[in-house]
Amino acid sequence: MLSFSFRAESRLPAGCVVQKGPGPLLAAGGSLEEEAEGPHGVVWAGETFRFPSQKKKEWIRWSGNSSEGKDLFDLVCRTLGLRETWFFGLQYTIKDTVAWLKMDKKVLDHDVPTEEPVTFHFLAKFYPENAEEELVQEITQHLFFLQVKKQILDEKIYCPPEASVLLASYAVQAKYGDYDPNVHKRGFLAQEELLPKRVINLYQMTPEMWEERITAWYAEHRGRARDEAEMEYLKIAQDLEMYGVNYFAIRNKKGTELLLGVDALGLHIYDPDNRLTPKISFPWNEIRNISYSDKEFTIKPLDKKIDVFKFNSSKLRVNKLILQLCIGNHDLFMRRRKADSLEVQQMKAQAREEKARKQMERQRLAREKQMREEAERTRDELERRLMQLKEEATMANEALMRSEETADLLAEKAQITEEEAKLLAQKAAEAEQEMQRIKATAIRTEEEKRLMEQKVLEAEMLALKMAEESERRAKEADQLKQDLQEARESERRAKQKLLEITSKSSYTSMNSSTTALPTDLPSFNLISESLSFDFKDTDMKRLSMEIEKEKVEYMEKSKHLQEQLNELKTEIEALKLKERETALDILHNENASRGNSKHNTIKKVSEGSSLLSSLAA
Repeated sequence: MLSFSFRAESRLPAGCVVQKGPGPLLAAGGSLEEEAEGPHGVVWAGETFRFPSQKKKEWIRWSGNSSEGKDLFDLVCRTLGLRETWFFGLQYTIKDTVAWLKMDKKVLDHDVPTEEPVTFHFLAKFYPENAEEELVQEITQHLFFLQVKKQILDEKIYCPPEASVLLASYAVQAKYGDYDPNVHKRGFLAQEELLPKRVINLYQMTPEMWEERITAWYAEHRGRARDEAEMEYLKIAQDLEMYGVNYFAIRNKKGTELLLGVDALGLHIYDPDNRLTPKISFPWNEIRNISYSDKEFTIKPLDKKIDVFKFNSSKLRVNKLILQLCIGNHDLFMRRRKADSLEVQQMKAQAREEKARKQMERQRLAREKQMREEAERTRDELERRLMQLKEEATMANEALMRSEETADLLAEKAQITEEEAKLLAQKAAEAEQEMQRIKATAIRTEEEKRLMEQKVLEAEMLALKMAEESERRAKEADQLKQDLQEARESERRAKQKLLEITSKSSYTSMNSSTTALPTDLPSFNLISESLSFDFKDTDMKRLSMEIEKEKVEYMEKSKHLQEQLNELKTEIEALKLKERETALDILHNENASRGNSKHNTIKKVSEGSSLLSSLAA
């Protein structure tokens, strides 16, 4: 008996590997934290995931003899926690042809390869028309994001250069979170694969120049959570012409080679050299019947006036695959245009509540961050003010010391001047005594009298000068005493100012200690108790108003985004190497110059029924 074993390890992928025979057969599930690829990782869309670490490895036994494909598919979905299962399937390859595991058929009854191990890829089989409205679960959005990103990088979906840079910036936001110039320094994207090789080779630009342009847009996405960045990525990618289209090589009755495209909107016929613009389109609501007989495939339009379109494929297996994709896409097309099922309504309600909870959580974290930043700014301002007061106190102390030194010098100078004045007064008194003695001396001769009178006159003049000098010195001594008094008054004022600054510094220190970063500030703890939210009608109304406001903001942002894309395209146009342009680049530029987009092109070609007869011929 063949048995299928499924092992969940600490490092396993979100893809699944199934082997025939004994041993570990399926690796799937776990959380969705992206890790670097390792030698033992099996990858989903080029990414490897880390799973919750387990002390003991667990094995899940699954019998493959009687189990249908749905059992295996459901097991993978349960492991991933995926509820929107209608978008996905298990894909395998047989003889260079892609096939999908049928839900109602036993796994071992499929025409799977005989080589071991047999590998199934868990991939998106059908794509939504509007990712934002249809993808409800975060896990669903993430899986689509990974798959579409890989298809763009592998150039299975054509993406113009300027849009590639924008998508790369959202991918960086989803992986690294908000831009921080102190953390995300030049060269941090050197090892990342973010742009298709076609875009890199098309321009004479260094990796540093590409990183600079990606980082410029990455910095503008600040505040977006991972799921929001991934959804923005999908909203841009879904407008690319090759998004969600499965191409098949076909021939009409004349043997002319064409391409058949199957997607969420309908069936499209392409020229083999132009996968961007279909020649004719059949929307699902305009198709009456689709059938095949052997290798011939028939499309019957709802309007009986329009000719039936028939074509041939290379293999019967291809026709089966085309029909399978047509049925699934048509069912989803009709399902979108009906009221949501109870399950979908419940999922959308849960998603709205979860979105509201996350929004409230982000607002709480934003408030806490703002409070922390304000507290840090207050602390820095108090520290700056304290340093300023310390500098003022130092300057006042130095001024006080200079005032004391000046007062001492003035006191010493006043003392010297006072002593000089006393000495001059003493000399003046001696001169006066000498004059009296000379007058009393009898002069006997006229000559002696004349000389005596001259000496007396000189003595009087000297005495007068001495008196004037004594008076001047006395005034100077008084002025010095006044200066000394003023210096002491200045010293008293300086001491008083120093006392005021000292008391103010101590008060500031007390305020600093009380207004410093609070230790009991709310912090976000990942291991904290789960929060419960009671969403009342008022909360939901407020949320609806916020969502409506976000829509208006998004329209304005879209216009700004288009201007940025055009600006980047003009900026790098001069660096383009024209000789390296691919056929798809030329076709995209022609469509852009005509103003053609994915949706209006499909609308135009679906109306042009005159071309159908020539293609079918």
